[in-house]
Amino acid sequence: MNFQITVLKVLAGHPEGRASLADLKKYVAVLTCSGADWSQRMKKLAARAPGLDIFSSGYVLRDPSGWQISEKGRDFLIMIETPSAEPLIAPVAFTPPVDSEATDLPANVVQLVGHKIQRRRRRAAA
Repeated sequence: MNFQITVLKVLAGHPEGRASLADLKKYVAVLTCSGADWSQRMKKLAARAPGLDIFSSGYVLRDPSGWQISEKGRDFLIMIETPSAEPLIAPVAFTPPVDSEATDLPANVVQLVGHKIQRRRRRAAA
């Protein structure tokens, strides 16, 4: 499956989306041996396309001169490379603060509840 995604990527990067079989083999070999980054990326894309068959789906066309990606194949590649619209973080319900009494203070000022009472108690105890 990763191999098929790699073939789509290679063909999409060629002029007119076409490559000879020899060129295709060469580029696929280079990419598959290029390291873990490419391999992980292809695994993630392949996971979004279980049961992929690039030939029976009409994504890649073959003829004696080579292989070519079809418009359907380009659209498919764009679809699996586009991040899903699902949010990564679940939304958290916002609970508005309880407003005990109206004040003349601006909205960005926090009034400490009961601070005057505590000062009076301290003065009286002293």
